[in-house]
Amino acid sequence: MNHLAARRWLAGAASTMLAGVLALAVATPARASVIELTSGHVDIIDVNHVAGGPIVVSVHDDTGSTPIERDPSTVVFRVPPAARQAVPSGSAWSFLGSGGYAYILPQTNTAGLLWAGWNTTEVASGALQLNRVTFALTGVQGPGGFSVFTASGGTPTVLFDSGDGLPDSLTVNRNTHAHVNWGFDVAGTYVATFTVSGVRASNGQTVSTTKQFTFAVG
Repeated sequence: MNHLAARRWLAGAASTMLAGVLALAVATPARASVIELTSGHVDIIDVNHVAGGPIVVSVHDDTGSTPIERDPSTVVFRVPPAARQAVPSGSAWSFLGSGGYAYILPQTNTAGLLWAGWNTTEVASGALQLNRVTFALTGVQGPGGFSVFTASGGTPTVLFDSGDGLPDSLTVNRNTHAHVNWGFDVAGTYVATFTVSGVRASNGQTVSTTKQFTFAVG
């Protein structure tokens, strides 16, 4: 092979290699980085819907200086050892397991813990029948039970409980911003699957979206 032919061969090989690299870059989308939220205000289920559009579910991260909407798949909610507490006596609290202790993100703002709730204030008025959506807990992967509840006067009201069979459903009116307790029987990683649905006021069609939420406990 003479020098001219060699140069042409090298140029062709380099061009082919570059094309392959570019094709691989196009075919392999960049993975979004995962952020861990550890304390402060967060709406775990933040619902947005306008007439004729989809139901959009995101995480409203208000833990920093600037609020930001995040895809749930890019967020891990940290439940630290400080969230571990004794389970009150009485059968009403049995949904928190039989170990005597559980990890709880409380419905009240507590230093060092996430203050977690949900938000439907961005659901447009009149877009859905009865101006409401339905939250359905359809699955939980984890080492123990997962629950969502409120408590008043020492009495719990259980909204979701993976320990008594799923799915569990809750009707939530639009323009709601609420904080609740998020309970975990034991330490470990939990993935909770929620479907948010509603019925279009215009044509009676059901519209929904499903997201998974990851909690690192203990």
